Amino acid sequence: MTVSYTTLLNSRTSRPVPLTRMGFGGAPLGNLYRKVSDADAQAALQAAYDAGIRFFDTAPQYGLGRSEYRFGEAIRRFGRENIQLSTKIGRLLLECEPHEVTPEAFVDVPQKRIVFDYTYDGVMRSYEASRDRIGVANADILLVHDVCVFSQGSQEMSDAKVRELFDRGGFRALTELRAAGEVAAIGAGVNEWQVCEKLLGLGDFDGFLLAGRYTLLEQEALDSFLPLCEKRDVGIILGGPYNSGILATGPVPGAKYNYADASPEILERVRKIEAVCAAHDTPLIAAALQFVLGHPAVKTVIPGAVSSAEVQSNVALLEHEIPAQLWSDLRSEGLIRPDAPLPKDTADAA
Repeated sequence: MTVSYTTLLNSRTSRPVPLTRMGFGGAPLGNLYRKVSDADAQAALQAAYDAGIRFFDTAPQYGLGRSEYRFGEAIRRFGRENIQLSTKIGRLLLECEPHEVTPEAFVDVPQKRIVFDYTYDGVMRSYEASRDRIGVANADILLVHDVCVFSQGSQEMSDAKVRELFDRGGFRALTELRAAGEVAAIGAGVNEWQVCEKLLGLGDFDGFLLAGRYTLLEQEALDSFLPLCEKRDVGIILGGPYNSGILATGPVPGAKYNYADASPEILERVRKIEAVCAAHDTPLIAAALQFVLGHPAVKTVIPGAVSSAEVQSNVALLEHEIPAQLWSDLRSEGLIRPDAPLPKDTADAA
């Protein structure tokens, strides 16, 4: 893959963060759902770098630090100056007894427990701990992690964490780090666009890592959030382009949508999308990956990978030539919104 850069910050700062069109999402390397060997993890990271990927995203949550440690080993090979790095704040990892370990969806994790903390002190402690685990002096992008309803369990708890961020100094800590040049950009990494829109109304954020909420199946973010991002020159790092799997596997038995078994309605919609793709000799997964990059606010897409083969497959999917008529047919059949920007439109504009 030729190294191809977009820009997260564009003209908003004198220190823009260059992002390759595809990045590397670090959650799977924290042993998400299953154990990944150190050898496979390093092979995946090396394959990404060798393919021209230069943006790498991780977080303390991912394997209770395991993903960050693995990133650090790879970055020592790559050279810190050769990549762009993001990590997250919001979860402190504390020493604990074995029965207190909070692995969430990760397996074979260190003996740590998670404490949510979005205060000034929490942000600074989290960032310092991440730098120590990764073994770097700084990150390029620092993201507020999981203040959304999906992660916090209710709208009430989500609102409480947002208030904590702003009322107890967490946002001030982020802006101080940005002003001091410790990081180039601040934002949030969440599973819902609604909380991103709320955060944009409260503070000056540079970008958001949005997981699963702008895909071939979901374009509700076009109503207000993505137009606001364009107006404010805010970039989107797009995670979860396959909606937890169904846009990769197709409507097979047991296909997952938003971390659960897909409903009959979702299975049927994906079946129709897949039929259009098949008519144009295009894999559904390739269309899903490339569709999200059609929106001008989306600067990079970060599918996960646990092996060099998966990285190489992702790169091939990004480079798969998709006929413009496929997008037009999806639109005319009502399978994507008429106002959804299409990859062909982006290419024409360039």
